[in-house]
Order: sequence, then C-alpha cells, then structure tokens
Amino acid sequence: MSAPAKFSTVVIDCAEPTALADFYRKVTGWEITYSDPDFATIGDGGPAQISFQRVTGYHPPAWPGGPAHTHLDLTVADIEGATKELLELGAAKPEFQPGEGKWVVLTDPEGHPFCIAAGE
Repeated sequence: MSAPAKFSTVVIDCAEPTALADFYRKVTGWEITYSDPDFATIGDGGPAQISFQRVTGYHPPAWPGGPAHTHLDLTVADIEGATKELLELGAAKPEFQPGEGKWVVLTDPEGHPFCIAAGE
C-alpha cells in the first residue's frame, strides 16, 4: 500500500443500536454522534469511534464458550468501583473470570463481552 490504512471504527452487531450506543456512551463518556433506528455511533471527536448496527435475528456471542469473537478492552482507575457502576448501568458479570484478578470480564446489555483493567 502506498499509504497505511488508518483505523477509524469498530462496528458491533446488535439488536438495538440506539440502546447499546447509550449504554457505551455512559460507560466511556463519549457522545452519540449519529443515531437512527438501525445504526448508531459514539465518539469523543478523535479518530476512532464505535458503531452499533442492527442485525435481524441477532444472537449474542457465548462466553466463555462458542466461536471466537472480538471484544473491547477498557481501562479504569478502580476496577472494583467501575465493576459496581457498570453492573448498575446494565452490564452483567459472567461466572467465568480468567486473568486472576488482573481484569474483569463483563457483558453489555446485549451479551457482548468486554474487559476492564486498571489503567489511566
């Protein structure tokens, strides 16, 4: 390639794009930059964003089993406090937790796994 590709967006398949965008808006502090019944996007004005697209008959990934899938890794100042807040926002905490306490696996309201770890 004459110029390298630049990363712009992660698109997550789901059943309810606007509801899932609102969940991640609360999680990240980013703003909803686009929304219609079938597609929504959040971002912070930087070069990367997360989008959510409606898929008819959507089925969430299984954790920890099932086929390989992509998940988001997020850093938080306080894992225990963030876990509590995320559960209050509608996340769930699966029983299976790898990582020996270095991170926590949660699932969003539609079942997509994501991890939180200590960071700045």
